[in-house]
Amino acid sequence: MHLNEIEFSEATPIEGYGPGFFRIAGQAVEAPVVVTATGAQSWGGYEDTDLLMKMAGEIDVIFVGTGGETAHIPASLRDQLEEAGLGVEAMNSPAACRTYNVLLSEGRRVAVALMPV
Repeated sequence: MHLNEIEFSEATPIEGYGPGFFRIAGQAVEAPVVVTATGAQSWGGYEDTDLLMKMAGEIDVIFVGTGGETAHIPASLRDQLEEAGLGVEAMNSPAACRTYNVLLSEGRRVAVALMPV
């Protein structure tokens, strides 16, 4: 098997995660967080739609990490994001971190909203 090292240039990848935290740009974040190519911001959870809606037009898809297990996100949140033209994919937080990093390395316009594991 041949492995290629991923290059992120100036973007902000997720470096790791564990019980109750994410490691982003060398810092441990112990709360829900939204990460884009330009950085990380604390997130108030599913009810905090303003932060996500501000990304309309700047990104194409938001991966929503639902914690340790895959769960449905509130229908109202999904509907609001989709009406704004944002794609939404819910998955467990570890999968959301990995998917975000891969697409970020490809230069795609993505963001991830994460609930702690």
